[in-house]
This record gives sequence, structure tokens and C-alpha cells, in this order.
Amino acid sequence: MKILIGLIGLMMCSKIGIAQTNNYKLFSPNKNLELVCSPKKLNYTVSYKGKLVLADSKLGLVREDEDFSNGLVLTKVSKPATVTQNYTMVNAKKSSITYKAIETTFEFRTNKGSRMNLIFRMADDGVAFRYEFPEQNKSVKKIVSESTSFRFLAGTRAWLQPKADAQTGFEHTNPSYEAHYNMDIPVGTPSGSSNGWVYPALFKLDQVWMLLTEADLGRGYCGTSLAQNSVDNEYKVNFPQPAEGIPGAALLPESALPWKTPWRIMAIGDLKTISESTLGTDLAQPAKAMDKAFIQPGKAAWSWVLEKDAATIYSVQKKYVDYAAKMNWQYSLIDANWDKTIGYDSVAVLAKYAKEKQVGLLLWYNSAGNWNTVKFTPRDKLLTHQSRIEEFSRLKEMGIKGIKVDFFAGDGQSMINYYRDILEDAANYQLLVNFHGATLPRGLQRTYPNLMTAEAVFGYEMISFDQNAANKAPSHAVMSAMVRNAFDPMDFTPMVLYKIPGIKRVTTPAFELATAVIFLSGIQHFAETPSGMSHVPDFVKTFLMELPKNWDDTRFIDGYPGQFDVVARKSGKKWYIAGINGENKRRDLALNLSFLANKKARLIFSEGTAEVNLISEEVKVGPNGKLDLSMKGYDGFVLVFEE
Repeated sequence: MKILIGLIGLMMCSKIGIAQTNNYKLFSPNKNLELVCSPKKLNYTVSYKGKLVLADSKLGLVREDEDFSNGLVLTKVSKPATVTQNYTMVNAKKSSITYKAIETTFEFRTNKGSRMNLIFRMADDGVAFRYEFPEQNKSVKKIVSESTSFRFLAGTRAWLQPKADAQTGFEHTNPSYEAHYNMDIPVGTPSGSSNGWVYPALFKLDQVWMLLTEADLGRGYCGTSLAQNSVDNEYKVNFPQPAEGIPGAALLPESALPWKTPWRIMAIGDLKTISESTLGTDLAQPAKAMDKAFIQPGKAAWSWVLEKDAATIYSVQKKYVDYAAKMNWQYSLIDANWDKTIGYDSVAVLAKYAKEKQVGLLLWYNSAGNWNTVKFTPRDKLLTHQSRIEEFSRLKEMGIKGIKVDFFAGDGQSMINYYRDILEDAANYQLLVNFHGATLPRGLQRTYPNLMTAEAVFGYEMISFDQNAANKAPSHAVMSAMVRNAFDPMDFTPMVLYKIPGIKRVTTPAFELATAVIFLSGIQHFAETPSGMSHVPDFVKTFLMELPKNWDDTRFIDGYPGQFDVVARKSGKKWYIAGINGENKRRDLALNLSFLANKKARLIFSEGTAEVNLISEEVKVGPNGKLDLSMKGYDGFVLVFEE
């Protein structure tokens, strides 16, 4: 037994001259990742395959009543323990997910005797850590800052999205994570916003990629970001601005004890590892108990993105219900002001009609109290538990299947809890939820399976407003797929195969079609209209009718952030492979499809000068698993393997 314990210590948490240096080494199960923690200095470094990728980075935090970032005394280090979880999801890269990591806990005391634990998890695809206050105390404690930082080495490049300042933008609705990315910039570049950079945040040192995010905020924490300035390439954790909470309620973290902070997560490895990682949900809170029967993923018709406010009338929405039914899509979304332009009674009639067509209706709501000035209604219906149960009870009686809630205020703790309040009450009335004008979910879709998707992206509605946005759409779509959509569902509302009113689309129809596979969303709201779909070839309509509602497996095939992305997704026995080219130049691909060697597929691509120039032909993967394809500038493709 002594020999066994000694071996575990050497392999998983070897102590390097503790009397002199007090450093500890932690390893991932496959030993590719090494984290060195210095309890004395309260910092850490990370290496991948022997190469340092994160230099001395800080740990600790400061509570209003005590400093837990300096002068801590290490009292105990736990033996490394293997953590294994198995869980299922309907709006993720995989339907069945296994998480395995090695956990080590460092226990500290302050000079006053207060306790704080530092918990590390080492997985093959990344590292994570969180802080814990294990004592029992009913008095509310407040955290005023985190010392946590990520210090990258010189030469590291970054792909980052600025976080807008609170109360800016349309009707004071920022921040809503709706901006373009700054791509391939040197680390240390300041954000153009004083509110910093949003998660996920992507970095690259030579051939090693690192993707930062957070998960498991619980009810005791705010959402955070990376600070605007990163002196000496050190990115610090940034708390939300004062206007990002519900007025009079908690902005910064506060809680009674015991108390756990969110997981700080960094997926690390090659691009395939990053793209296939599920750490963002692995480290989220497990699913709350709820009736799962109503949680059905699917596709949805949506009028507003191209037809705007004038389409929110009964006759048009009935047409969209018929459209969804014809396309074998499960839902149709009615957007803002439906309570005035259609009315509750007529929506109930439409919901009954939609049910007969096997289509579920989804309804839009304004989240707002006094944090935005948006006039769209229904408004102020969801602010309290009592008002929510009254509204949700009415919706259930009407036969409504879900809600889209828009225009939140940011990342303050009270606002984060507002999301959870809506989800919990919605679940009790069997309502699916989609958040727009919102923050990043941060794994909340695992905790609340009725959270089907969230916007938190500069999506298709922005393309419909502005030619400049349309011009940037190809590279932005690649970035959104590879970074924003890395861990959380994304309601980009993709795919216009015909025309965007008043906007010249620069992407090919094949690019647009491919986004239906590449983008992940529990409910995929398609932007194409019934009239636009009438110009689409029948074989493409059939493809969209048969497109799976969710995926069993995902594999990264090839790509590079902002340039191109090729992904394989499996449903049952069928594989779908989609690619998009974010650059305006031809890209020749030599795809490694060894898992589909000698298999035939239907290839859909764009060719010719027709407005919807989609063509289908049969191709076969070689016995060596190779398939050569090419994409024109801003082009794409889809492959379908039946078995």
C-alpha cells in the first residue's frame, strides 16, 4: 500500500523539493498537460507536451472582509482523485458525453484562520480550477476582485471579441456579446472596450491552441470576462460594469458559506482537441430534475429576420406554420409585439392550428425591467416569480411550446440569477427557452435542459441590416462556429439560400446550406422565407426536411479560425460533413475521412450563375480515407453519408 501511494504521488502530484520550493506538479491522465502550482507564491504555470504555454499566472481573490490572495498558509494537499461523469444532452456536439479528470485540492488558511480551498481538475483536453470557501456561515460574504490571471508567452496570438460597454447600443441593450472578432492579434493588445474581452477567448502559441471560458456560476457569482488591458501579456479576470445588474440587487459575487466560485477553464491542445472538447459542459452543474418529455430539439421557421415587424400578423404567421409543416420542421417562432398585432386569443387559435400540423409555436418576450428602453412587447411579464407563473400558466393553456426572451442587461450576479429564475419557472410549465440579447450560456444548458439555445452572437439579423456586416459574414461565420459555438448552443439563425432584401449576399448558397450543419443550436431558427424557399431545388428541400434535430457525435476534420471550417456530425448511422470558406480565394481540401473509407456520399455544392446554384452529385471516399474537394471564395459544401 505504501508503494502504491508513493507511485500515485510521483505520477500525479509529485512534490518538488517542498522544503525549498513548495511547488507541486499536476498531470492530465495522458500526461500531455502539466500544471505546476506554487502555493507559496500562489501562482501556476501550464505546459503542453513539455512546452510552456502559460507563464507564472496569479491565483486568489479578495473578499470584502478578508484577502485570500496573499499570505495564505497551505495546510493540506489532497491525494489526486479520478473524477468521472457520464451525461446526455440534446443541444451539444454529442448526445452521450464522458468526462474524466484528475482532481487535486489545496487547502489554505489565512492569518485569521479563515479557510479557502483551491481545486484543480486535469483532463486530457484541458485544465480547470475554482475556489471554495468550505466553512459554514450564514452571513453574506462579498467578493470584490479576483487575482486570477492567465499570462501568455511572447509570440502568442489571440482571437478575441470585445465586450461592449454597458448601456450602449440599441435602446441601451449592451452588452449582448454581439460583435466581430479581432483575429490573429498579438497578445497584450488592449480591447477597444473598457469592458474587456468576452469568453470564449482563443489563443495560439506555435501549434498549441488554448480556449478560455468559465462554467458553473451557480447563484453566487457574476459572469466575468477578460480585462481590457493585459500588461506583460497577462489577462486578468474582469468583473461586470455597474449597469450590468438589476438595480438594487447584487452586481458582484456575494453568498453565504459554504461557497464555490465558477470553474476557470482552459481547453488546450491541437485544433482538433479544442474543437471536440466538451469542457464547457463537463464542468457545468449537472441537470436539474425536471420532466424531460417536453424537451424536444428541432428546426424552426422565423419570419422576423427577413420580413421584420410587418410580418407579425395572423395571416403571415399562419403561412409560416404551414411552411414549417411542409419542411418537416418542429417549430415556428412569432416575434415581438405579437400580443398587440395578433393578440393572445388569436395566438391560441393559431397554436391549435399549428398542433394539428405537428408544429409547436414559440413566442417572443422582452425581458426588461428598467435596464433597457426597448418598447417592444410583451414587456415586464417575467420580472417576478408571481408574474412568470401567471404568464407561463396562460401559455401552457394556449399550447405554446417555448419562449424567446430578449434584451438582458449583462453579467451582474442578479442578472445571471434572472436567467436561472426564468428557466426554472419555465420548466415547471413545460416551456423551452431561447435567450436573445443575452450573455454566453456558460454551460447553463446542461443544468437546465430546457435552455435550447442563446444568441450571444453577431448573427444573421445583423447581416440583414447592413452591407458591411454581410461583407464580413464569411470569416465571422467561421469564427462564430469555432469559438462562440465551441461549448454552448448558438442561435445565429442561419441560412438564406435566395436573397436578403436590400443586401447583396457575398456567400454562395452552398456556404449558407453548410451553416445548417456547422452551427449548433438546440432549436435552429432558419432565416430563409417561404417565398425564398420556393426558388430552391427539391433535393435541397429534401435535405433540409431530413436534417437531424440533434447530433450523436462530432469530429473536427480541418480548419483555421476565421479562414475555413470543416466538421463531421453523426446522427444515427448517417454522417454529415460540412465545410465553409471564410476567405475570398479558392481553397483546395484533402480531407482525411479514414472513418468513412470506401463510402459513397451525396455532395451538395454551388456551381454556375443561377441565383440558387446548388448541384448534387455522388462522390466516393478513397480506400485510404482521402477525399479531395475544393471551395471557391466564400463557398461551402455538404456531404451526406447514408451509412
